[in-house]
Amino acid sequence: MGAVEILVISLTSSLCLYFLLTLIRGLHKLWWTPIHMKSQLSSQGIKGPSYRFFHGSTKEILNMKKEAMSRPMNLSHDIFSTILPHVHSWVDKYGNNYLQWFGPKAELVVTEPELIKDIMNNRDNAYPKPETGNYTKKLLGDGLVTSEGEKWAKMRKLANYAFHAESLKNMIPSMISSVEVMLERWKHHEGKEIDVSEEFRLLTSEVISRTAFGSSYLEGKSIFQMLMKLGLISSRNTYKLRFPGISKIYKTNDEIESEELVKGIHNAILEIVKKREEKVMTGEGNNIGGDFLQLLVEAHHDTNASLKISIEDLVDECKTFYIAGQETTSTLLVWTIFLLAIHTDWQEKARKEVLNLFGQQNPNPDGITKLKTMGMIINESLRLYPPVIAITRKVEREVKLGKLTLPANLLLYIPTLAPHHDPKI
Repeated sequence: MGAVEILVISLTSSLCLYFLLTLIRGLHKLWWTPIHMKSQLSSQGIKGPSYRFFHGSTKEILNMKKEAMSRPMNLSHDIFSTILPHVHSWVDKYGNNYLQWFGPKAELVVTEPELIKDIMNNRDNAYPKPETGNYTKKLLGDGLVTSEGEKWAKMRKLANYAFHAESLKNMIPSMISSVEVMLERWKHHEGKEIDVSEEFRLLTSEVISRTAFGSSYLEGKSIFQMLMKLGLISSRNTYKLRFPGISKIYKTNDEIESEELVKGIHNAILEIVKKREEKVMTGEGNNIGGDFLQLLVEAHHDTNASLKISIEDLVDECKTFYIAGQETTSTLLVWTIFLLAIHTDWQEKARKEVLNLFGQQNPNPDGITKLKTMGMIINESLRLYPPVIAITRKVEREVKLGKLTLPANLLLYIPTLAPHHDPKI
């Protein structure tokens, strides 16, 4: 047998071995691990929908959501069955805690308050944040919402410093000024409908731009618009799975558009950072004060390696606060106005409290802390319409949760809407 024949046989054997190992790894991940995980949990009384090869429960969830969203809603706060129809249905069918599948990954849905408390307390770091999905990663990067450990502690310290009580007090004049501009605009709509969702989106965009980034909504307008588009793309791809590595060969329209948006957001934020750095160099930065952007820029230029942050960290934090600081607050304001429009008795109670505390004057920090009725209204809005409808965590190692023994690598899904809308609670 010649050298060429030996080489061909050797290469063929190597390829066969490679494909065999790939097949075994694939079957282990897509079949053996899910079956083993299901067996471990079902032996403890945890039930749930059947595991479907590769897709898990995702196709079923997508179909249930599509059907729920097609049904018209009356003027009711029962949004649980519309927003998370699968959880609403499966809690009834399988119990308060059940097992569903995010592709081949087992996901324990937890709705019992005591178990949720244990997970969120995370005393022994047994429940870290899971790896971020592709689109969420593009949207928030590795910022405060998604990071863990030392990096999270470093970024949290910066945010705490920028938004501590005294800083928030100093932001009140800017907030009042932005509200006054909005109310002046509303005077031209007297007797007409106002799209409060759009109005509050503009208001919160202006407030976060002025208080955190020392700019205006117009300066950051393109960033907000691109983040909104990216958020919509991320939302509609939550339960869509793709085979690993296929995006290197073929990209969907959403993947192409999201990559372009990420580049656009990155460049737009860098432009704002560059302007701030130029102001600091010319001495103008001294008049800005210690807003969030200033603290991020200073941390990026810090000579102490343990305090220094990279340019990617700086951009990710800006993205996080642009979207989280604007979107969640805007959502809360819209639903609060909606609820007050329905419950005119509470509207009168709130108005009376505000007038008793401030009269015709602008709100001040001391008075704001005494707004008890308004506090109750805001909390009730957050209960009925939470800006974040679910929280995910991962089991780092085998751990006891209540009476359950949870295996490592199990995903945990906490649907905020479930306890919020539970009549027993």
